[in-house]
Amino acid sequence: MELINSLSPYLLVGLFFLGAIAFTLSTISGGGGALMQIPILNFLIGTSQTAPVINLGTFISRPTRIIIFWKHIVWKIFWFYVPSAMIGAVLAAWLFAEVKIYWVQIIVGLFLVSTFFQYRFGKKERSFEVKLWYFIPLGFFISIIGTLTGGMGPILNPFLLNAGIDKESLVGTKAAQSFFLGIAQIGSYALFGLLTDELWVYGIAMGLGAIVGNLIGKWLLQRMSKLAFRKWVIAIMVISGLALIIKAISELL
Repeated sequence: MELINSLSPYLLVGLFFLGAIAFTLSTISGGGGALMQIPILNFLIGTSQTAPVINLGTFISRPTRIIIFWKHIVWKIFWFYVPSAMIGAVLAAWLFAEVKIYWVQIIVGLFLVSTFFQYRFGKKERSFEVKLWYFIPLGFFISIIGTLTGGMGPILNPFLLNAGIDKESLVGTKAAQSFFLGIAQIGSYALFGLLTDELWVYGIAMGLGAIVGNLIGKWLLQRMSKLAFRKWVIAIMVISGLALIIKAISELL
């Protein structure tokens, strides 16, 4: 309580609403909630603290999303993705303060922006073939980048869409994957001393807001068509890609 009293109540309330808004949008667009928060959190709490707070807040909100989308989870995708993702998360947390990934962020950003043309803004259901084993290297790669930056959810969306995973199934499957990835991320952050008491409070405030966002997003998602969902997914992928490119270039200069 002494720690909470020493922190700005306006900041904590702001983090709560940031989590609620970001995860409402994240639910109806298949991800991107973490990436949306990165520039705001960089400004509010500093670049070095952003990734642990985002991943902690996301982890706290995941059980709610898993429960409300449980019957839609595609478990065969889950089992191919999660083991390698957890290994990647531990490796990335160990390298957290040492590794710079600017060029990787630019490449990923360009790929996300290209989805606008790949899917013709949602009119095309699939753009390339995806096999189940693809999710093994994807889990490792995405978890490393996400652990280092605080968010990389949208990069998985083209692969899920091309595997025939859509709407509630996409959101639910990613939630289950992300929960177990989060165990590795948060455990590794704590093990390597990257989560201070202050960051725990920030992450909890954001996570509580994200829970509210998940519930609002589920209500909205039920009322969306598959075409509308794909358009939201693609829009967020393009925005996330541009944000990654701008962020990486600004840090390179």
